[in-house]
This record gives sequence, C-alpha cells and structure tokens, in this order.
Amino acid sequence: MNDNNLSELLVNTEEEENKVEEKITHQYQRKFSLKHRISECKKIREKYPDRIPVIIEKSSTNSGRIPDLDKHKFLVPSDITIGQFMYVLRQRIKIPSKVGMFLFINNKMLSTSTLIGGVYEEEKNIDDFLYIVFSGENTFG
Repeated sequence: MNDNNLSELLVNTEEEENKVEEKITHQYQRKFSLKHRISECKKIREKYPDRIPVIIEKSSTNSGRIPDLDKHKFLVPSDITIGQFMYVLRQRIKIPSKVGMFLFINNKMLSTSTLIGGVYEEEKNIDDFLYIVFSGENTFG
C-alpha cells in the first residue's frame, strides 16, 4: 500500500466518522441545512455566551387555540425557568388565561421550575439549538 492509498483511506475514515444522522423534527431544520445551523449557532454562542439559542414552533397537532408566534428564534438567559419563559411567550402571543399552554422538548413536558440552562445541556440538538414545541388547550371551560 503506497502513501496515496493510505491518505485516501484516512480521509474516507474521517468523513465517515463526521457523518451524523439527524432526526428532523422542526420546520426550521427543514428550511436550513445542518452546516448553516451549526455555523449560525456558533456565531450566536460566541457573541452571547450567557444566552441559550432556542427555536420554538407551534405543534402540528395543536387544537387551534393558540395563534402562531411572530418569530421563532429566541435568545434566552440560561438562569430563567421554563415557567418564566412560558410567561414571556404567553405575553408575546397574548393568549387568555383560560387557555393552557404546554411546552415540549424532545416530546417531553418539563416542570415549570426547571432552569432552561440545565435543559439546554441535556436536550440540545446536534446543531446546538434547543428546539421547543408549544401547544394550547382550553383548560377551564
């Protein structure tokens, strides 16, 4: 085996190791390539290291009780709770108090007292964004 064959073998091995299988769960992932999202998140994290980059979308199975958000990307302080973030979203959407709002991360509903920084470390995607789905339901009548 000559040096050229060996270097080709090493390059092919590195490419195979770098291939990552991503589960597409959000429209944002379909709209932008993985490479684009990784570079975008890297720029955001360098500029705002104390913030969590979040992509939030309305659930496709939502009962229609909650309108869609005007924007889907948020920079969230790492020391706020899921409940505080939910309050910000409720204010932004302007939904009545009788409509319950639920946030899901990787198909899991988290406690409102959980810090978003801890959730980010455990649940972030391979592109380093935290993907959240929200849904609403008429809870009090």
